[in-house]
Amino acid sequence: MKTSSHFLIAAPSSNSGKTTLTLGLLRALKNKGMHVQPFKCGPDYIDPIHHTQAAGNASVNLDTFMASQDHVSELYLKYGKAADACVTEGVMGLFDGADRMQGSSAAIAGLLDIPVILVINAKSMAYSAAPLLYGFKNFYPGIRVVGAIFNFVNSESHYRFLQEACEDVGIEALGYLPKNENIAIASRHLGLHFSSKTDYESIIANLALAVSDTIDIDRVLEITRRKQTESGEFKNIPCEGKLRITIAKDEAFSFTYHQNIEILSRFGTITWFSPIHDSALPDTDFLYLPGGYPELFAEKLSANQSMLSDIKRYCDGGGLAYAECGGMMYLGNELTDKENNTFKMAGVLDLATTMSGVKMTLGYRVARWNNLEFRGHEFHYSAFAEQNENAVEIKVSGAKGVEVATPFYRKNNTFATYMHVYWGEQAGFIEELIQECFGKPETKTL
Repeated sequence: MKTSSHFLIAAPSSNSGKTTLTLGLLRALKNKGMHVQPFKCGPDYIDPIHHTQAAGNASVNLDTFMASQDHVSELYLKYGKAADACVTEGVMGLFDGADRMQGSSAAIAGLLDIPVILVINAKSMAYSAAPLLYGFKNFYPGIRVVGAIFNFVNSESHYRFLQEACEDVGIEALGYLPKNENIAIASRHLGLHFSSKTDYESIIANLALAVSDTIDIDRVLEITRRKQTESGEFKNIPCEGKLRITIAKDEAFSFTYHQNIEILSRFGTITWFSPIHDSALPDTDFLYLPGGYPELFAEKLSANQSMLSDIKRYCDGGGLAYAECGGMMYLGNELTDKENNTFKMAGVLDLATTMSGVKMTLGYRVARWNNLEFRGHEFHYSAFAEQNENAVEIKVSGAKGVEVATPFYRKNNTFATYMHVYWGEQAGFIEELIQECFGKPETKTL
């Protein structure tokens, strides 16, 4: 029976270097000629973009708050069945979840029986790593911490102290990464920065070299190897819809879940377009404007008057459109950036948003609309400067059931919210949107 390696890269806290290490390992394994399948714990939209580039295969989110455990297990089997190595990047600290451990990296590792490799920021640490590792190894018996990799290690002698800490705890030291400006990726609001000005390919290539130089990759693969699980039958529902689905994708709009797009493809044919670079909106029956960084490209978006006019004409004419977070900001009247520069947007929705002097909004969301419950995530540094649009009466609560003020707008057949909805497990949310506009959609319920 074929064997493959499976492991989850976790850390005691954010900013320990999980993504840096993950990207380096993904590319190093790909360079070995391996079929590598990346996964990401939690609701993050940016890390999977980098994963996909590093591994050459689409990264898939695993989130047990936004979806059921059965769905997460099925995704892992479905996308990992052909892989030589499945590499899952954790979220935040190992045990940080929506409510205690719920949805945490540890919960995912336990559910899927994936061994954990800890990445430790050792910048100001030597043998004190021992009690830290001991605690993470023994706190929760439902997971297996099998190895540690250390980040920001000053020298070989520094690493020897860390190896001794591992030996005394019974966790294998698998290597380290020194501080290296050539492998740094800038951080931004939602994790790692995504910018057209950054040469990610060069950074990922350098990461692969660094990882191969000071980390025992063969040993990582050896201690995490297992017989492949027999895969079950997966739902493979053919496209029966006839909709022309148009999705924004460029520097400003990129926050999508892989499985969401898979679901959308079953309702029709998908066409991608750029609100920055294209001059006209393609012929469409369903316009999807996902989140992203419109504030970084507000001047270019505002300058593309032909695209703004096309989108306003489409929405004002009753075309079906769904916009979330950055997409909603784009459909408003104006967008003000952090420097207080204000730019005209599409003017579909009677609202304006600003990045100036705004605090972060963060958290899982559960919403109820037309007897339908759907889940997602909200994370942004913008807020409403003006809010004259009437919101639909939808109850939205956070992870612990406390109601939150997350509006959901409808104007004609344009729907918009700050919430990033996950419909990858079932298509009820998309079916509801389509039914509101066209009547019962021409596809099977998933």
